[in-house]
Amino acid sequence: MKLKIRPVITENEQALLAGVQLRLLQPQERERFEALMSQQHYLGNTPVVGERLRYVAEYQGQWVALMTWSAGAYRLKFREEWIGWTGPQKQRRLGLIANHNRFLILAEWHAPNLASRLMKLCLERLSQDWVQRYGHPILVVESFVDSQFRGTCYKASGWTLLGQTQGYRRNRQDFYQAHHRPKQLWVRELRPGARTVLRGRNTPEALRNRVSSHPPECTQSPAELQRMCLFFEGLADWRTRKPDFALSSLVTVTVCALLCKVCLGQRDLAAFAADLTVDQMEALHFPRAPSVRRRRYRPPGESSFFRMLSQVQPRQLEKALLDWQDHVLGKRDPTGDRVAVDGKELLNSQGQKIASAYSVGEGRWLGSEAVAAGSNEIPAIQELLRRADIEGSLVTADALNTQTETARIIVQERGADYLFTVKGNQKGVVKNVQQLYQGLSHAFSPSTENGGRANLRTQPGPFGSALPHPL
Repeated sequence: MKLKIRPVITENEQALLAGVQLRLLQPQERERFEALMSQQHYLGNTPVVGERLRYVAEYQGQWVALMTWSAGAYRLKFREEWIGWTGPQKQRRLGLIANHNRFLILAEWHAPNLASRLMKLCLERLSQDWVQRYGHPILVVESFVDSQFRGTCYKASGWTLLGQTQGYRRNRQDFYQAHHRPKQLWVRELRPGARTVLRGRNTPEALRNRVSSHPPECTQSPAELQRMCLFFEGLADWRTRKPDFALSSLVTVTVCALLCKVCLGQRDLAAFAADLTVDQMEALHFPRAPSVRRRRYRPPGESSFFRMLSQVQPRQLEKALLDWQDHVLGKRDPTGDRVAVDGKELLNSQGQKIASAYSVGEGRWLGSEAVAAGSNEIPAIQELLRRADIEGSLVTADALNTQTETARIIVQERGADYLFTVKGNQKGVVKNVQQLYQGLSHAFSPSTENGGRANLRTQPGPFGSALPHPL
């Protein structure tokens, strides 16, 4: 039986462990840093690109050790399995991983436990330093250790050994070159639950305020995409020849992009479609890419989405979307619901307006109607109310829609109630409201404790009065 004998730490070594400090490298020190790394590290100095940080450990004003951190490796099989994220998730969240690129303790400063001490000091500040330099934290760190070393420093610092790499290095994009020196892959979470965040359905908080070069990730599974397509198969197709992309697939991609808050121009939609996974493209029946052995599909381009957006029938699309919404959320009961109608100008539409109806209680969309050129939203909202599911609901609108015809449609045609706003500049309407209240005050005034009627204010307030529907 072999006994492990711990090395005796001298008083000077103990003072070194207690007094060593770690700081970021200053720009004017870069030349000295690279020279020492080239001279003393067994791999020499290597240039790093992208996000990176360099550290210097000092004791009593003298350099003790050097560290370099850089962006995470592009592709690591064991790391991807350990995290459990998808390919699109990795593309967007890889920046939350840092690679321990170089670690050098200078020749005259080797001491027991110094490496683990420096690692502890660095991991305590690495994420915050990254925030200050690049605006986002680090959740996971990784490192490659040559097989001639045991990785004792990493093991003592709470890192996990995942296995050995296959002995390839990335030479160019999508091209790897064998170097025949497999290395140990060590990883560590910098905070509890970091892997759960990286593989989670929602975008990590650290990335929500950053502008990404990638379009948002489509969160629908291939099975969900197939079910969505079924609701849009009945849309009338204007194309006479057999198209490469089914209309139902184009609409499904557009709806998914809308759910991901993509700006719905044809260029954005094409980028969103091109970023779908292979399984998602297969579920949407995209055509196979020619002359490719691997399973790849050709996504629709800008022109396909442009024609779809300009040619699809609005009423048919509205009905299909409402049917799909009922399938996802369940059938809506309009009785007792509150419905808001309003008109808004579309973003980047050169003045095009659209009127929409929404369920205030459930947040559901109930339909939309385009505002005709040279008109206002009143006729569009009236047309929308004639077909929207509002029976038994209370409809609210702004003062522009306080119109007799609108009130008649809501009450007599659709069997609903309304609550309209009256502004002070609508003098005729204000006068009618005052007269109506005065004539029907006994019907609207609540009873007092003595059994009498409370006084009802008939003068409009600063924001106008409510106009009750005809009895």
